[in-house]
Amino acid sequence: MSFNIALSGINASQKDLDVTANNIANVKTTGFKESRAEFADVYATSIFNAGNTKVGDGVLTSAVAQQFSQGTLDFTENALDMAISGNGFFATTDDLASRDMTYTRSGAFKLNNGNFIVDNQGNFLQGYQVDPNSGSTSSTSLATTQPIRIPDVAGAPQSTQNIYTSFNVDARLSPIPDNGAGGSNFDPNAPSSYNSSTSSTVYDSLGESHILTTYYVKRAPNTWDIYATFDGKEIDMGTAANANGGATSVAGSVGRRIQFNPDGTPNVAAPNVTFPPVSFVLAGNDPTGTPYLENGADATQTIQFNFQDRTGTTPPTQFASDFEVTTLDQDGTTVGRLTNVDIDKSGLVAATYSNGDVRYLGQVALVRFANEQGLTQIGGTQWRQSIDSGEPLAGQANTGTYGSIEASALENSNVNLTKELVDLISAQRNFQANSRSLEVNNTLQQTILQIR
Repeated sequence: MSFNIALSGINASQKDLDVTANNIANVKTTGFKESRAEFADVYATSIFNAGNTKVGDGVLTSAVAQQFSQGTLDFTENALDMAISGNGFFATTDDLASRDMTYTRSGAFKLNNGNFIVDNQGNFLQGYQVDPNSGSTSSTSLATTQPIRIPDVAGAPQSTQNIYTSFNVDARLSPIPDNGAGGSNFDPNAPSSYNSSTSSTVYDSLGESHILTTYYVKRAPNTWDIYATFDGKEIDMGTAANANGGATSVAGSVGRRIQFNPDGTPNVAAPNVTFPPVSFVLAGNDPTGTPYLENGADATQTIQFNFQDRTGTTPPTQFASDFEVTTLDQDGTTVGRLTNVDIDKSGLVAATYSNGDVRYLGQVALVRFANEQGLTQIGGTQWRQSIDSGEPLAGQANTGTYGSIEASALENSNVNLTKELVDLISAQRNFQANSRSLEVNNTLQQTILQIR
């Protein structure tokens, strides 16, 4: 019996050595959780045995329990690196259509050739669906998660429908007379024929950019003419349809006449506070007969020129100060290229594109378990649920008992190398002691066999 007791001690010491060696080997493994060998004594008896004289039957390994304490964070330069500070696991699948989830604390993610976020084994990171504009989440159920994809382009282009501008024209400038016959002497190629100008970029239905330039000409005190060109081609801003509310056409020209009050505010009929908008269609030709659009884009595109900001609170002014554009904005976009990815503490993934668009692409799903130590290890710093772990409980990061997500960071192994080295020495001593016990038992057996 003593042989078996000593042998069980050797086996237990070997298990302790194995566990400690594995911890040391993974001291630099991202997301790794150290294990602890737990032992129990063996005691077997029956109802007819004298319990007060019974000797134990050795030791056995009762469990190799993983310790899910927090590891330190290592900050990186990769926006897709993620670390969980607190409770929770990332959920991944090995296929786009698979619902067979595995769980990990290792957040070393990257993009695959389909622009999906994956780990080093190619497993797809799961996330909740969100509204692309607001980022609001409609469901936090694990059944509704899907792989998170980061497109390198931002959808289809949007043609410009509105331009918003407000400005101050300099009341101190001298007027530039017209040609004397009621007509205009404006020439976009002659700087002496206008006082000030400004330009903005607009987009057609194909996403091609065009330059819209606006010119300001003082004709008389408190009276200004506004002209515009589209890629250098003059635009008719003085059609009959636009002659209302105090803004009138410039006789014999393609400009718009506006007038100011003595206090520098727009001279318009109440209850208006700014000049009525001007609309122009890109169909047809400019005054010289040249088409506005020659690239096959939608020629029926209409652009409305609004003399105010988007909120309608900043109209044009005429003060005795330098010309200044206080608002210049438009609502069109071209096709955008991915320029930046940002992930906040709640796991919300936002992509910024070169056209200025910001799209919310998903929210990283976090999962927790009632008993983390009941999870089944499958390698690659991944686990699967088991009967002992309980069902996975999905939720949003940085809420309730779920940890927060730190972007551009990785969670280091929680192995304490100093402690492991001490444990290694202790396990080695235990192994030696049990080996010595086995050796003594062998010596006693030899002595008994040599008795004559």
